[in-house]
Amino acid sequence: MPAQLQGINMTFTESIKICFSKYVDFNGRASRSEYWWFILFLVLGTVATGVVSNKLSGLFSLATLLPSIAVATRRLHDTDRSGWWQLLGFVPVLGWIIEIYFLIQEPKEPNRFGSAPASQALPET
Repeated sequence: MPAQLQGINMTFTESIKICFSKYVDFNGRASRSEYWWFILFLVLGTVATGVVSNKLSGLFSLATLLPSIAVATRRLHDTDRSGWWQLLGFVPVLGWIIEIYFLIQEPKEPNRFGSAPASQALPET
């Protein structure tokens, strides 16, 4: 597979930094590794805060709601789909399966949503 189709392989911490730096950025594209590392962070964060307090877990989920929607939108853009496909999540079981299928697909080139995520540099901190 050509290098430009493989996307960028991010680490766990790089993914979290990118997703929070693009807190409500619904433009552009996100690689599979960026998306799935951030989802792992959300799951671990929700479990860890849930052990401490249900209210803290709720606050964590509320604070990370917009970044999770934004990164899912950018991930769908990477597969040349609109972010509105996330609304499939409201359809029990079948919608979830279709949405996960869309999110795990390889990036599509050429793409109407911009250049591949491999061309994006990490923001300066």
